[in-house]
Amino acid sequence: MMRERNKYGVLLDKAGREARTADGILFASRREKDRYLELRMLLRCGEITDLVLQERFPLVVTGVDTVRIGEYRADFSYTDKAGVRVREDAKGVRTANFIMKKKLVLACHGIDIREV
Repeated sequence: MMRERNKYGVLLDKAGREARTADGILFASRREKDRYLELRMLLRCGEITDLVLQERFPLVVTGVDTVRIGEYRADFSYTDKAGVRVREDAKGVRTANFIMKKKLVLACHGIDIREV
């Protein structure tokens, strides 16, 4: 049996909701939703703490002038059991835009984005 799709081609669940929603949150992809559900379980088990969705990082380059390039939003940020702050992006496809923003976040903030 084929599952129903909405007008944008997104798969719907049995109740007619998009298959990429969880806890009332609409995620950009099913991969991101599935990762959220994993992290939520780890949070409940005490394996991680301080789970944040869509943490923003301004991308600012300073030189002769200060230029705001834009911003990067990490899909997930949390603290692992070792006390390390982790920033993750649930990626299906590594676009040129993502690769550039990942480099800018590293250069501007010293943060290496983990891809899952």
